[in-house]
Amino acid sequence: MSNPRNPHPVTLISGAARGIGRACAEQLRRDGHDIIGLGRQCPADAFPGEFIEVDFTDRAAVSRVCEQLPRKEEINGVVNNVGDPGPELLEEIDLDTVDRVMEVNFYSAIQLVRAALPGMKAQGYGRIVNVSSELALGLSTRTAYGAAKAALISAARTWSLELAGYGISANCVAPGPVDTDLFNRNNPPGSDIRKMKEDKIPMGRIATVEDIARAVAFFMAPENGYVTGQTLFVDGGSSLGAKGLL
Repeated sequence: MSNPRNPHPVTLISGAARGIGRACAEQLRRDGHDIIGLGRQCPADAFPGEFIEVDFTDRAAVSRVCEQLPRKEEINGVVNNVGDPGPELLEEIDLDTVDRVMEVNFYSAIQLVRAALPGMKAQGYGRIVNVSSELALGLSTRTAYGAAKAALISAARTWSLELAGYGISANCVAPGPVDTDLFNRNNPPGSDIRKMKEDKIPMGRIATVEDIARAVAFFMAPENGYVTGQTLFVDGGSSLGAKGLL
């Protein structure tokens, strides 16, 4: 079994242009990580690291990026954050949608981790965090998305068993509702639907992207390498049930 070491953190983040991924990039940069962000479109404002454009629905494009990653041999952290919700009722499910959702949410995670793995093993150190979702526990219209996010949880448990001997940990952060641009478009501030969702959360508010980024940073920290195979629900208690119900 290898002895854990703490080399300089070089971290790959998918879906890094905005929202949770961008908050993770900024938090980890403050923590001393060199960041390589991946996303469909480079952000207009200054990104805290390198940024590579890639369409995660295109498996071949992701493979090409994986082969050409800068500092590939130095990467020792991967945050699999990119997501595609693909909401559909069961009787309306299009299997092409399921394929797309799995491609973006799950298959890309496998591709990125595999690309980084030789470097992690050579360093005897690595951190993998999959950004799953509270919806892995189930929600109407989320057959594909919930399955993909549950697969990330299962994969982290499996990877933790396979990789612990190399000093590599694998964990999941599972957010509840988060105050992102997408969430706000569907749940505008001040709207009845947003208030209904807030009222169901025991903590009484929607998560900020920084709430999620801090949880990711915990698992990415060198000193927390003994924690592996775990899923942390960052949801204000909503996965436990709606507040006020007996």
